[in-house]
Amino acid sequence: MSITSVTLRRRVDDLDAAVPFYEQLTGEAANRFRFAGLELAAVGAFLLFSGSDEAAGRFAGVAATLSVPDLNQAVSGAVAAGATLIAPPQATPNGHRAALRHPDGGVYEYVSH
Repeated sequence: MSITSVTLRRRVDDLDAAVPFYEQLTGEAANRFRFAGLELAAVGAFLLFSGSDEAAGRFAGVAATLSVPDLNQAVSGAVAAGATLIAPPQATPNGHRAALRHPDGGVYEYVSH
């Protein structure tokens, strides 16, 4: 299994106020969108989000998004190494995803496009 990129998730109180800093930091323009009751902005290796405590709480439980070339292979390898499958692979508007809890307790979203 190889991880091709990592996207860090960060809850912010004011997305409009936070985005310019991350655009300047990364040199990339934000890709803003809505998902699961949240306002989100993908800026370089950061995924900023804001929303109600209920919506953000569900999303904030995942430490990072790990991009992999083959989702099924990555899930199989992680489970064989001791991870626990929390959400099985499923199609999403921007690819396929699964959620796993690593043996140390960290929860990660695995995605492939």
